Amino acid sequence: MNVEPKIVAAITAAVTYYMQLQAAQVAAQAPPARAVEPPKPTAPFSAWALSGRQSMMEMRRLWQMRLVR
Repeated sequence: MNVEPKIVAAITAAVTYYMQLQAAQVAAQAPPARAVEPPKPTAPFSAWALSGRQSMMEMRRLWQMRLVR
């Protein structure tokens, strides 16, 4: 079988081009990288808020024990 080098080179170039197109399509369909979200802001510590929560919890406890008159 006689193989001509020009035909082999043309087939190799066509296959290489086809594989590059497929790789480009896969890269285009990939989801974009997600940006890193900054940390969410938190409320600063407040002694007044803590005191209010403690008093609410104490009143609930007193109501449950039926000590409030």
